[in-house]
Amino acid sequence: MVAVYNLGKVRGKTIVVKLSKEDFNMNIETANRLLQYRKKHNLSQEELANKIGVSRQAVSKWERAEASPDTDNLILLAEIYGVSLDELLKGEANNSSKSEAEQETVSEESADNTQIPTGDEGTEYIKADKVSFKNGIHVDAKNGDKVHISFADGIHVQDKDGTKVDIGKDGVFVNENGRQRVYTTKDGDVMHDAKMSDDMFSRGKSRKFWNSFPFFAIALVAFLWWGFSGVCFGWALSWIVLLTIPLYYSLVDAIYKRKAEHFAYPVLVAMAYILMGYFNVLGGWTVGWVVFLSIPLYYWLCSFFKEIYNHNKNNQ
Repeated sequence: MVAVYNLGKVRGKTIVVKLSKEDFNMNIETANRLLQYRKKHNLSQEELANKIGVSRQAVSKWERAEASPDTDNLILLAEIYGVSLDELLKGEANNSSKSEAEQETVSEESADNTQIPTGDEGTEYIKADKVSFKNGIHVDAKNGDKVHISFADGIHVQDKDGTKVDIGKDGVFVNENGRQRVYTTKDGDVMHDAKMSDDMFSRGKSRKFWNSFPFFAIALVAFLWWGFSGVCFGWALSWIVLLTIPLYYSLVDAIYKRKAEHFAYPVLVAMAYILMGYFNVLGGWTVGWVVFLSIPLYYWLCSFFKEIYNHNKNNQ
């Protein structure tokens, strides 16, 4: 039940207040609210009384719920505190609820009006690889390669040639063009095709094997173990393990392309200098910088032997 009270005209304005049945039982809440508003504006009872034109005792009775301010005083209090009469009498809870409801409505309307971006008119677009991060990492490449990684299902890789690699709770399985090359038994034993050992040493497949070997994962595990263990300067030096990653892959590339200049020799020199400095070997930091002079020498030797090789090849 809601009662509407016309409080008449005050300063030329018609004041109308709607009060429900519950509002009549809020004298104590209203008194506390008047007290909080006064303290919020750093006013004493006497200062507030002077602003309104009443006695300090009257203000004290309002705040103890022993009396209620009349209409004129309510309007003056609302103006002093910068709030509406509804806020003064009913509190901010109702307004907050209304505000939240309005915000939800606005959010819903905004969501309905949200437009998914599309391409620019006149620009040609081509289909890219499909990538999803829902429940893991999923990549479906245009060329047919697929990679799916998740904690629940494990790792599943399939290339365009038909080779499938599945690593999960049941073990490791490799299927190459319908031929099962690797599988895991119920006892946990990993079985592989005996011919795989011979295939690995053929030039093309061997290079593919070593390039796909997860050396970076081994280096990362070593980095974390070194850091957490605290041995040999701990985290301060463990990061040097990560420098072995470019060393490994550049070494594989250099061996199979037979081009020594492809090896990341400067990285190896940097590692040597850092280790010499930390462990104070061969003069430590003071003398260790000399190893950098070997970098131009290394590439000169690579060029020198390459010329000899090409010369001998042309004379054959």
